[in-house]
Amino acid sequence: MSVLQCLRSVALSKRVFLPQSGQFLHGRPGRYNAVLWEGSRRCYSQSSEETLPSLPQSARVVISGGGVVGTSVAYHLAKAGWTDVVLLEQGQLTGGTTWHAAGLITQARDDLPTSKLMQYSRKLYEDLEADGQNLCFKKCGSLMLAQTKDRMIYLQRKSQIAIAAGNESHIITPQEAKSLCPLLKVDDLEGALWIPGDGALTAPDVALTFASLAKEMGVKIFERVGVESVVAKRRVVSHVETTAGKIECEYFVNCAGMWAHSLGKKSKPQVRVPLHPCEHFYITTKPIEGMDPMMPVVRDYDGLVYFREWSGGILAGGFEPVAKPAFLQGIPNDFQFGLLPDDWDHFQVLLDPILHRYPVMETANVHKMFNGPESFTPDGHWNLGAASEIKNYYVAAGMVSMGIAGAGGIGKYLTEWIIDGMPSIDLSSHDILRHVPHHNNQQFLAERVKETLGNYTLRYPTEQRYRGRKLRTSPLHTRLEVQGACFGETNAYERPMWFTNSHDDYLYNQYNSEKGKGTFGKPTFFDNVKEEYWACKEHVCLIDMSSFTKTEVKSKGPEALEFLQYLSSNNIEQPIGTIIHTGMQNEFGGYENDCTIVPMENNTFFMISPTSQQTRSLNWLRKHRPLDGSVEIRDVTSAYAGINVIGPHAPQLLYDVSGINTSRQEFKQMTCKVIDVGFASNIIAMRLTHSGEDGFVLYVPSEYGLHVYETLVKAGKDYGIRDAGYYALRELRIEKFYAYWGSDLTTHTTPLESGREFRVNFEKGEFIGRDALLTQRENGISKRFAQFFLNDFDYETDVWPWGGEPIYRNGKYCGTITSTGYAHTLERMTCLGFVTDTDSQGNKVLHKAMHEFILDKSAKYEIAIAGKKFPAEVNLYTKPTVYQNGEPVFIPAPKR
Repeated sequence: MSVLQCLRSVALSKRVFLPQSGQFLHGRPGRYNAVLWEGSRRCYSQSSEETLPSLPQSARVVISGGGVVGTSVAYHLAKAGWTDVVLLEQGQLTGGTTWHAAGLITQARDDLPTSKLMQYSRKLYEDLEADGQNLCFKKCGSLMLAQTKDRMIYLQRKSQIAIAAGNESHIITPQEAKSLCPLLKVDDLEGALWIPGDGALTAPDVALTFASLAKEMGVKIFERVGVESVVAKRRVVSHVETTAGKIECEYFVNCAGMWAHSLGKKSKPQVRVPLHPCEHFYITTKPIEGMDPMMPVVRDYDGLVYFREWSGGILAGGFEPVAKPAFLQGIPNDFQFGLLPDDWDHFQVLLDPILHRYPVMETANVHKMFNGPESFTPDGHWNLGAASEIKNYYVAAGMVSMGIAGAGGIGKYLTEWIIDGMPSIDLSSHDILRHVPHHNNQQFLAERVKETLGNYTLRYPTEQRYRGRKLRTSPLHTRLEVQGACFGETNAYERPMWFTNSHDDYLYNQYNSEKGKGTFGKPTFFDNVKEEYWACKEHVCLIDMSSFTKTEVKSKGPEALEFLQYLSSNNIEQPIGTIIHTGMQNEFGGYENDCTIVPMENNTFFMISPTSQQTRSLNWLRKHRPLDGSVEIRDVTSAYAGINVIGPHAPQLLYDVSGINTSRQEFKQMTCKVIDVGFASNIIAMRLTHSGEDGFVLYVPSEYGLHVYETLVKAGKDYGIRDAGYYALRELRIEKFYAYWGSDLTTHTTPLESGREFRVNFEKGEFIGRDALLTQRENGISKRFAQFFLNDFDYETDVWPWGGEPIYRNGKYCGTITSTGYAHTLERMTCLGFVTDTDSQGNKVLHKAMHEFILDKSAKYEIAIAGKKFPAEVNLYTKPTVYQNGEPVFIPAPKR
């Protein structure tokens, strides 16, 4: 039966109804189904089908999940010397999603750390194949196609990251793509990206190889043993209850694939693992005459489809723009080697581009349609790392259809996470601590993953998700919506990014799913943000900052102060009302939090952290708080609205509505007072703006939020008051060379590397990370945060930098851009990023005076943006700001 004939057919094989789930299956679940991968090997465990396995009483690590990720973690733990490991699989190894994975291996991702992780995976598979492990790995390379100029820009950006990661990468013409893959139709292409080192393999055999090698090193593997509960004592992993009895352990790793979400709920206390399975479709053909077994893997991103050679034929699938969530009533435990029903109607959106790109498919005979579930997360990134709810509980799940390609690297870096406390590369974009409670809501997940399955949909730099929106809103939200706010989402919190007077833009930006307004160049909101920027500098603006994480830490005695002193690298022992900017460092000196702390009355401290830090900051505090209960920690984010009042008229405006003296002598920079505004009381007013401009942030009890906003608007009319969004704030802070956590500051960057040593007080006594920072101060650093101003850059016509662009020093790659913005005062595109010095072997070189290396007059810097290098001037110091007593003091910026 040909592909075209299949359009008129419903099913290709007998469907078996599974009563537990209300779903149909193809074939029989249970024993390994070799329909897809003929010749794959089994790796039998200590258990058998007839007898109940006898588990050891204890193990250092228990892993749940015998797919490619779980077996990779077991292999890497054993390779690192941790062999007291037990892996439990509720069915058989490779069951779930591993057995039907397409086996596409690529190294090119959209960020450098993930690219390095993928690079490790690919090399590991190649090495295992060379060692005689039959993974059916073939280094056939991959072609990524572009049908539009914007997609070509996307591929050029991806190519630059691949090259920075050390991967061979080439932008090629359509004709060159045709020469690499003669069956392709290329007359509608703009170009392609060619990665020669990529390839394909047999997915189940990877898991079986990992399992076999792990067993040889001492890991115990048990099939047909399900985890019923993970029990914690004092919020530390204690033991695992299984269908074969209890096993005590120090660490637990949830690698349960699409069951990871429900397994997290079985834990005591529950652990959030936000993911949901979606139906994922591909078809395989019977052998095609003349098919090259080394045909490259092809990804036609604009067609939303992919191809690989398969047993002399073609495997073709894709990622439709609106997916079908699976198992809305829960996933049966015995759904191991089954498939979901065929759905040719749903597959039609992929079938048309498949036939278009590979015309030979029109007459090819179909072997089978595969509809297998794959797990997707709310934001399209993996769920990796240490859970916040239980200490020593780790997660590696939600592979968003990239589990095989990433499994090797995930096993390596999760092993580092478990043994060393953190991975050696920055995986913060995949860290499970990025989630907040609502992300685990099953109804939300079922709706959001309809969108996040679309891996190939072109996403522009400022584009927002549109499903599952308007969940967390500030008291000002409805009013700002009417004012023309265009919202963005961070941790499900709706934040005004910019304001528009255009009704069309307003309608488009209110969580609309339509495409077509994105760009890699000058954004459509440029002029709007420019007006907001200058209003912040010349008049007065209001920015809704309610999304910032707000935490209250208090005690009856001095315990709260002692606690925060130990966690903070700056000195928290300051007079009441003093605003203290501080990092909270890990033992390696990296940032676990970058926050503002204010000592209040009665041994109470008010702490402000970035929006994205809500789970991480609370987790860090609770992880280290005294066990005697002497320190109380409360998340009060929802209790306060935040209104940033920015601009030279801000002091007079606040005086008008509050009656307090806002002169610099009476209300000093970096101080805080509790004031009244209008009829509202108990408002925490801080003299800082997170932008370098003068002004105040008002933390208002939520019930007063709208009243205070309207009071400020009414009183500010004579001062030219207006609303502004986060994009204006971003441009202000980038111009001032201010680093933000999550974009510039991470767990892998220290205050010394970030130019923030002035916020570290080594004399105050012990704090977490002090020894690491002292060692850095003694031995030097290998990287330093820097500011770059682009030359020969036309902001009207050139592709903009959006973060992730490589930095070159004298032609040698030396770092990556982390934040970008247009500095309207300077009229120049500005980038922030880290410059690193390495030797010829790629080893980091330490400098006690890193600034001399960066500012060397012979050093010529370039920023690579979408295939074009722009010369750049480097700066290490914040020109518009000076420091007194270790804190920034506002100096008015020049007028236009």
